[in-house]
Amino acid sequence: MNLFRTKSIEHSISDADEPGRTLKRTLSTWDLMIMGIAVAVGAGIFSVGAKAAASYAGPAVTVSFVLAAVTCALAVMCYAEFATAIPVTGSAYVFTYATMGELMAWVIGWNLILELLMAASVIAKYWGVYLSDFLQVMHLDIPASVSLFGLPVYWGPLVVVAAFTVILVLGTKLSARINNVFTMIKIGIVLFVIVVGFFYVKSANFAPFVPASQPAPATDASWATQPFLSFLTGATPAMYGFTGIISGAALVFFAFIGFDVVATSAEEVKNPAKTLPRGIFAGLAVVTVLYILVTLVVTGMVSYKDLAAEAEPSLATAFHLVGADWAVVIISLGSLIGLTTVIMVLLMGLARVSMAMSRDGMLPRALSRTSAKRGTPARTQILCGGVVALLAGFTPVELLSEMINIGTLSAFVMVSIGILVLRRKRPDLKPSFRVPFGPVIPVVSALLCIYLMFNLATVTWVFFACWVGLGLIIYFSYGHWNSRLGRKQASALAEKVPVGLSR
Repeated sequence: MNLFRTKSIEHSISDADEPGRTLKRTLSTWDLMIMGIAVAVGAGIFSVGAKAAASYAGPAVTVSFVLAAVTCALAVMCYAEFATAIPVTGSAYVFTYATMGELMAWVIGWNLILELLMAASVIAKYWGVYLSDFLQVMHLDIPASVSLFGLPVYWGPLVVVAAFTVILVLGTKLSARINNVFTMIKIGIVLFVIVVGFFYVKSANFAPFVPASQPAPATDASWATQPFLSFLTGATPAMYGFTGIISGAALVFFAFIGFDVVATSAEEVKNPAKTLPRGIFAGLAVVTVLYILVTLVVTGMVSYKDLAAEAEPSLATAFHLVGADWAVVIISLGSLIGLTTVIMVLLMGLARVSMAMSRDGMLPRALSRTSAKRGTPARTQILCGGVVALLAGFTPVELLSEMINIGTLSAFVMVSIGILVLRRKRPDLKPSFRVPFGPVIPVVSALLCIYLMFNLATVTWVFFACWVGLGLIIYFSYGHWNSRLGRKQASALAEKVPVGLSR
């Protein structure tokens, strides 16, 4: 049983041309940049900075965002090198298959499904809540859920997931155009809020820029809710100071999650050697600037102490505290539109990862069929949309939101390490983009991502272990035996064995 058989880059590229299982190359650099912005700038831009300032870093939350952006950029560099070397759909799953073997590729692919499935479901659930809140602001009292046979059904997620599933089935270029329009509107709203907010900024609120360190307020100290690193070491949590800046970076890092989804579109990009790096890094640059500007507005409008006194601090809280309640309507609309584009990109990524695994036989091969006319994996997209709609509309899926983070970070780690393996195994490859400074950046990227994983709640690690365990059961009962690579290797070996002899 060869668990670490690798699939060659040439094999992956040739499989992408298999009739009936190919995707059309229609996306430009602009489309990729907007896709990255769309998935990273959601409702979190109006809340995550305020939460980090209030509970961790104070005004120095700007530094936290810079550190988080640098960490994300290191991992994104590794994705860019892989994506230009292997320009096919599947992202970290395909990259791991080419470097560390089938078993690890399955685990990473399974974790990507976890990340994208949970993210799409949780955000669709929140979209319904934000829609209800926005309607209430507009004096339309429509509840976020209705009762069906005594069970709460959230109608908002069902509507938005169904709509974007249909759009994605109709074509990647069409969905990209719609995504571009929504994202430009979202950016316009964010910039408007930033410009207006700067009129309320007072320099006194930035002092002290780095508040003195102090013990964190007493919270539920059960093993399940504390960070896994604290659980292992028995360390006491602290807030503000240098530790607060690092903790703030760990929190706001998740505002940048989503750029790995952009890499899943490698097979649908025109001229991927140039388009992929440009699109990914341009998107990351825009997102970083927007988040830093928002945090400057939040911490400049009101003192971080006033934010800390609020139960759920956000950008809307800052405007409320300075008497600009009218901005709540604009922020609510921005949050709603922000989540809309995130859902669409995540649904697309989920279908593409599932398609890549199906094309290799690790999941049923029928899921990798594409429409001859539109070039989209229609049946897989519909299946993914259906599962997301069921989770978001009928379950309390938001309780598992941290599973998104650990699934993403595990993929980041494997891609970072995979760069080192790829360069050792295939020194002949000359991708159009290479991570600079040799092995330094991939190693630093992997270590930083591992550190952030250990700062997630202990219960998240427990659920993660259960998910991986379920994945291994599926792999050993189905994926391993139906792997196309495994069958080809077995067939080749059988041809070499003389008749009458057993292996």
